[in-house]
Amino acid sequence: MIAAGVTGYVLLGGDRDDTVAPDPTTSPSPHSDDATVKGWKVVVNPAAGIKFDVPPEWALQSADWVTYVSDDNDPNDEPLVAMRAPAFLKERWCSSDDDKDGRLEHTPLAAAGSRVNNGAKSTEEIAGADPKSWVYGQYTQPDKTKVRPGTVEPFTTNSGLKGSLGTAWSAGVEKSKKCTTDGKAWTFAFKNAQGDLASWSFLGAKGVSEEIPDTTIRKIAASVRTYEVAQDSGRGSGVPPAEPS
Repeated sequence: MIAAGVTGYVLLGGDRDDTVAPDPTTSPSPHSDDATVKGWKVVVNPAAGIKFDVPPEWALQSADWVTYVSDDNDPNDEPLVAMRAPAFLKERWCSSDDDKDGRLEHTPLAAAGSRVNNGAKSTEEIAGADPKSWVYGQYTQPDKTKVRPGTVEPFTTNSGLKGSLGTAWSAGVEKSKKCTTDGKAWTFAFKNAQGDLASWSFLGAKGVSEEIPDTTIRKIAASVRTYEVAQDSGRGSGVPPAEPS
């Protein structure tokens, strides 16, 4: 299973199915012929009409897979923030059995995905809030004081898509467990082809030897593009996330 922090489930007919676990050995077709970066794979979220490219070593999940983080103390496991149709880098980068139940939990090195931001008011709001939620949920909880927000800047992708790009990272996370690290997150918020506020997000370990360089993250963000969604494909992430205060 994916470790506490980043979690996931499959949407079946619009409903949540937690019984289906991601399989890092199988991935959807990478559509490499559609990539805007030579040699990279295309990640497609057909529900939101969003595509972006990732390096070839990343593994793609299905279009119905939702990845999220939640508060460890929430009995209902409600998402703090979520993304759909994600891609993972080294999905089993670190494995541990912290709760001693005999099952290994796997922590990925990095993940990226996209969603429709239902209820948001602006791209600036999304780019400011979502990175903090990802960093808190995956890396610093229960300590929100270790989340460091970055600036929100105007950003234009290679396709001409305009929006807002925000970052956040953690500092001083206590390495009390085998897979505990500091982390960082980026969110690019924009309007998709349907006129909905939407976003792309990245999260990954920080301060480790395999940390993804910021230049690579910007290159992935610059590949984000939108397209018209068919009427029957469904829209949105299926998860109404909230920002931790």
